[in-house]
Amino acid sequence: QVQVVESGGGLVQPGGSLRLSCAASGITFSLNTMGWYRQAPGKERELVALITSGGSANYADSVKGRFTISSGSAKNTVVLQLNNLKPEDTAVYYCKGTWSWATAWGQGIQVTVSS
Repeated sequence: QVQVVESGGGLVQPGGSLRLSCAASGITFSLNTMGWYRQAPGKERELVALITSGGSANYADSVKGRFTISSGSAKNTVVLQLNNLKPEDTAVYYCKGTWSWATAWGQGIQVTVSS
């Protein structure tokens, strides 16, 4: 089976930056996609960024130009660079991995943007 673990969240001021990492472990063959989602209080969970096994990336309009998703240096890892953060980016961020045989979610990590 697969485990997905996020790291790198925290509290930052508006305009600041964070780097979120996601690592999948266990049986990780046949990876299709890895992506980041977020859910703010009172709002629906939304896709933030997604990267395919072929390396193509997709972004939500709200983060395009500010966030960057990329493959990590280690196998089965993905990094989300969050720049120019805004208070409305405050949410719990979840990493999701999709394989041909399974889907796995991380536990979620808090990102808070506040003065």
